[in-house]
Amino acid sequence: MAQKFCKCSCFYTDNIFLERYKLHVRFISELQFKADYRQILQSLGCTSDAQYNAVLEEIHSEVERRRHLEAQSAERKTIIQETYKPLHQHVYHLQESFLAPEFVKMVKFSREDGASVEGLLKLISSEAAPRVYRFPVFTQEFCKDLVEELEHFERSEAPKGRPNTMNNYGILLNELGLDEGLTAPLRELYLQPVSSLLYPDCGGNWLDSHRAFAVKYTMNQDLALGYHYDNAEVTLNVSLGKEFTDGNLYFGDMRQVPLSETECVEVEHRVSEAVLHRGQHMHGALPIMSGCRWNLVLWMRASRQRNRLCPMCDQAPRLQPSNGYGDGFTDEDNGWCVFT
Repeated sequence: MAQKFCKCSCFYTDNIFLERYKLHVRFISELQFKADYRQILQSLGCTSDAQYNAVLEEIHSEVERRRHLEAQSAERKTIIQETYKPLHQHVYHLQESFLAPEFVKMVKFSREDGASVEGLLKLISSEAAPRVYRFPVFTQEFCKDLVEELEHFERSEAPKGRPNTMNNYGILLNELGLDEGLTAPLRELYLQPVSSLLYPDCGGNWLDSHRAFAVKYTMNQDLALGYHYDNAEVTLNVSLGKEFTDGNLYFGDMRQVPLSETECVEVEHRVSEAVLHRGQHMHGALPIMSGCRWNLVLWMRASRQRNRLCPMCDQAPRLQPSNGYGDGFTDEDNGWCVFT
């Protein structure tokens, strides 16, 4: 990793998700929050002082969690490396034999001199929604092995972090050790050429970092995912298995378009197939009705794109030091963060 990646300070103030009210909020102070959201919360059923105070407590807890997130993640990763014994060691190192032949063909075409988006689209299974593409990525056998590894880790006594603010169940792949050997080469060698043709207008040809995690949907745990956009320029979402019914994705418009003005399109999730889309494309997941589904999600980021405008606060990023890939920002002049 040649560059030093950073976070935008809005990570500690913006896009805080209130699960009960299905609402993303910004929190600078209690005075600002009350002015911006008290009336909205009342319309959503938060009518008593006790309910409102519970919201404030939830927000303060989330902000505190975010401030300690990197240190706690690093601590968990160290413990996992020292104590966890993998079930399938081979899944930690990407091999082309893990990939679906159709996907390999797409990538090889994308690497050719003179490759065009028109030619690539002829090789893709389907355009499931506007600029949302579905195609096989992994073999069924690899998906099975990866799910077995994830569930083996889930059953272990190793410490586990929450994948993101909206999913309660899943695994951070960098903590498990799957980043360096699996998801980084997947992005660099295979997804970058494809994204450069499909999404040149939103950083698809400059993807230089990512955040990778697995999420789990099952009965009595997470069933669905609310309408949202990703902190990414391009997102890959692979259905790994196991067996489930329903739980389709749905896509609206880009995040600047209100839901009231949007007509959503459902996209079926098929095991071993991926859905590739722009991170700013609003989407969600309908509830599964039975079974269990694991998804591998790769938020891919382009520092050249986001260094100019943070996709989460719509301002020039206020850079904060960070470990690893951070949130994909860099200082373009020297690769080091500007402390604010």
